[in-house]
Amino acid sequence: MTSFTPDHDHARAFRDALGSFATGVTVVTIPSATGPQGLTANSFASLSLAPPLVLWSPGKFSRRHDLFAQAPYFSVHVLAEDQRDLAERFTRGGAQFDGLDLAASPEHVPVIPGVLTRFDCALHDSHDAGDHTLVIGHVLRVEAGRGRPLVFAQGDWGAHRPL
Repeated sequence: MTSFTPDHDHARAFRDALGSFATGVTVVTIPSATGPQGLTANSFASLSLAPPLVLWSPGKFSRRHDLFAQAPYFSVHVLAEDQRDLAERFTRGGAQFDGLDLAASPEHVPVIPGVLTRFDCALHDSHDAGDHTLVIGHVLRVEAGRGRPLVFAQGDWGAHRPL
């Protein structure tokens, strides 16, 4: 066991320690004046059942941060264990929406078909949070499927394996 104080000198160790917590993998989509936008995020979490709220946190280092942090509507697509290719499409330099058969939510948010679960949201609030922004969404509708989620931990993709 290693012990340290998270600071500039221990940035990599802090990041590695955070990596010991497995997270689900999502793609967040928004409409924009220049066309559909999407990015892979593992910062998604449930926040409240009543009212139905979720949160995610785009990094301020992203050139599209303001688009995502201020979008009035967004969809969070939870990926299945066999959808690593979708996750990689929406990382820096990925193919994004090229070749995907897109639909749109009633709020005109691009919808990626065939994902494990989708949460269509309206922006409820946002908060400054260091090098990220916490974006809180009020869930308008859910399209839920069955299957195992794609997870990310210790710098690698994987799948949840029930006991």
